[in-house]
Amino acid sequence: MASGSKTVIYAALVGNLLIAVTKFAAAAFTGSAAMMAEGIHSTVDTGNQGLLLYGLRRAKRPPDERFPFGYGKEIYFWSFMVAVLIFAIGSGISLYEGVNRLMHPHPIESAWVNYTVLILAMIFEGAAWTVAFKEFNRVRGHWGVLEAVRRGKDPATFLVLFEDSAAMLGLVVAFVALLIGQLTGIALFDGLASIIIGLILAATAIWLAIETKGLLLGESANPDVVKTIRSIVAEHPQTLRCNEVLTMHVGPDYILATISVRFRSGLSGQDVQQAIEAMDRDIKQQCDNVKRVFIEAEREADAPVASSGTAETDA
Repeated sequence: MASGSKTVIYAALVGNLLIAVTKFAAAAFTGSAAMMAEGIHSTVDTGNQGLLLYGLRRAKRPPDERFPFGYGKEIYFWSFMVAVLIFAIGSGISLYEGVNRLMHPHPIESAWVNYTVLILAMIFEGAAWTVAFKEFNRVRGHWGVLEAVRRGKDPATFLVLFEDSAAMLGLVVAFVALLIGQLTGIALFDGLASIIIGLILAATAIWLAIETKGLLLGESANPDVVKTIRSIVAEHPQTLRCNEVLTMHVGPDYILATISVRFRSGLSGQDVQQAIEAMDRDIKQQCDNVKRVFIEAEREADAPVASSGTAETDA
């Protein structure tokens, strides 16, 4: 998770920082509200990538007495904050600038500066988007794009990808509005473009917040992982029935699993303990991200006779 996500984030951070500087310079020179909105958007994106890097670093901290399962959810919290900031700052200021420009329109000066900046921004943003999409494509496997986001447990990559996608769409809106405004001489298109960019950011932020909220609350592992765990337990020779498999992502690479197993009758306590240890070992070997396994042994469906919580494996 870390290396691929960091590459994507660093690429986006450098690109957005350079783009923000050029956009603000162009906005100051030409007075374009759409360009100002795009500059704000790129600045917010740059800050967001900084937050994601901070979240990745915090998530690597080892478990301690206060947080015995580690700090993996830090990346989920900061990813959620990124979505909030896109909405509160990026969308809010863009909408404000757009409404203000509609109320007080004035023609854009030196439009060629805006065209130059927008084309350069598309090149830089396109490069960052390509890096993000390649990494996203690598980890999503056979899933579709929306399905991969819904099932994905590492929010950093898809956050950057959809931030960059919103940025590319905003650049197209700003370019079209600038062109129409120049051809028609109607200054209102500049303000309208800023409002559209704000709405794009708002929609992106809301969707990203919904997706990251589930991870923050504690989503289960993907169905394939749960199916593998259930199969390992059910196929063990001492198992009569696997009653329940509950999983939760404590971080992108950390799954906690609790399993209720009904063992065959006539087994001694030592036999049950050995079976539990074998299940624990097999689950962790076949499911790389499962770090903690807790197995409740039962002789009857509602009568537990023993339980075992195994220690975390060494990464």
